[in-house]
Amino acid sequence: MNLLESQLDYPFGDAIPDAGTLFDVAPGIKWLRMGLPFALNHINLWLLEDEIETDKGIQRGWTVIDCGIANDATRAAWEQIFATQLNALPIVRVVCTHCHPDHVGLADWICQRWNVPLWMTTGEYGFARMMSAALPGSDGTSMFPFFKLHGLADPQMLKELEGRRSYYPTLVPNVPQSYVRLHDEQNVRIGKRNWRIITGFGHSPEHAALYCDELNVLISGDMVLPRISTNVSVFAIEPESNPVQQFLDSLFKYKDLPADTLVMPSHGKPFRGLHTRIQQLFDHHEARLKEVLEACVTPQSATDILPIMFKRPLDAHQLSFAMGEALAHLHKLWMDGKLKRNIYSDDVIRFDLN
Repeated sequence: MNLLESQLDYPFGDAIPDAGTLFDVAPGIKWLRMGLPFALNHINLWLLEDEIETDKGIQRGWTVIDCGIANDATRAAWEQIFATQLNALPIVRVVCTHCHPDHVGLADWICQRWNVPLWMTTGEYGFARMMSAALPGSDGTSMFPFFKLHGLADPQMLKELEGRRSYYPTLVPNVPQSYVRLHDEQNVRIGKRNWRIITGFGHSPEHAALYCDELNVLISGDMVLPRISTNVSVFAIEPESNPVQQFLDSLFKYKDLPADTLVMPSHGKPFRGLHTRIQQLFDHHEARLKEVLEACVTPQSATDILPIMFKRPLDAHQLSFAMGEALAHLHKLWMDGKLKRNIYSDDVIRFDLN
């Protein structure tokens, strides 16, 4: 455990759910994990005891929070959960915190299997539909001219990125054709408890976290993670964005929650110490902005910034996020008036103090 982690409290210690099983974390809330074929090798998903009104009366069942990616291993793990862990009760709704593949990948499959609705914010649902359909501007091909504009010229890395042209549709082959809208400060009744929706920005278009005052539990999605900092990236479809600022602004929305809130993140383990972790995230981005600003005493592209922000070797998957994050920090400094942005004679955008 590193120094920052040691400042947090992990009430379940090193315990994690076994594959295909559930772990009780709070009354009416079960924790499960699904594998991911990336360096970040897991996602936490949640099952909440629920009940809905039907023509035949009250139907007891489960609400799914996030779904995992669309692959055979994740489907098999879900089938085991369905067969052995639900106490013979059905899935009655699916909630997705945001549009990234590990969260929405199997939403359509689960919704169709149980004939239930998807609940999602409009921003996340729209982006999921757009990227799953690989619409121009949101498909994998858009990254190549965008990354080249920001200095990426390594032929081997560009070749590896070529294999990611259909990255999103591979992991999210379908998205339900209709949805129920979630919005900021909405109260959603799940079972016998109210959950308040807290939207966040910077990591994704309109991320929805869920907070239950009665249980003092926050399902934080990717907005507050215990071990890693949430990725905040500039993408080709929104090339003038300022996601670092959006993310930092969003963190203030959690400051009114109690200090002993049990945070249930999408990656890592459930923890207490929300306010401590928020301050750690502010400190992290302040340090990254400082080192990027210092580097820009000479003109720097986003590609030039990569070895400054990321000391380890990056594969193609990691590089796509790292490029976006490097550019996000450059954009905040540019939009704060601390850097200037220019296109140079080699058609590369660079940022500097002049």
